[in-house]
Amino acid sequence: MLSTHLSARAPQFSGPEFRTALGMFATGVTIVTARTHDGQLVGLTANSFNSVSLSPPLVLWSLSQAASTMDAFRKGSHYAINILGADQQALAQRFATRGVDRFADVEFVEGVCGAPLLAGAVATFECFNRSRYVEGDHVIFVGEVEHCAHRAGASPLLYHGGKFYAEHPL
Repeated sequence: MLSTHLSARAPQFSGPEFRTALGMFATGVTIVTARTHDGQLVGLTANSFNSVSLSPPLVLWSLSQAASTMDAFRKGSHYAINILGADQQALAQRFATRGVDRFADVEFVEGVCGAPLLAGAVATFECFNRSRYVEGDHVIFVGEVEHCAHRAGASPLLYHGGKFYAEHPL
């Protein structure tokens, strides 16, 4: 029978239960980077990355509204999404840690619009900050990809159930 509810019912699970269930979806690991108008480098680890459209080329990712980097990404015109390689677990952990210089001794080149492209990434997407949608406690960023590159045959870093993995083809 079709439900006639006009809004969602209250969740019947706890926040930790929801987080654990979400962790069962294996994802790749990215670091989203940008350069602010005053030249400061910002970046963070994110696994909430997905393709949206091939024409135009669009991708999305999300960021907690409470993130210290929110203002930089909300106001900036461009950012880069760096998909990490299997050997970049330490980099993922560094960019997920608060209160550290995330770019200390990190090799990168400057992208066309100034966002850092991390050395060793298996793919990079340089994006125009096309649109933002506030949903719950996060902001969904939709980027229009202006440039992309990848390393053929490179193995990605994966994340599942709170742990990092390397790919193993079946």
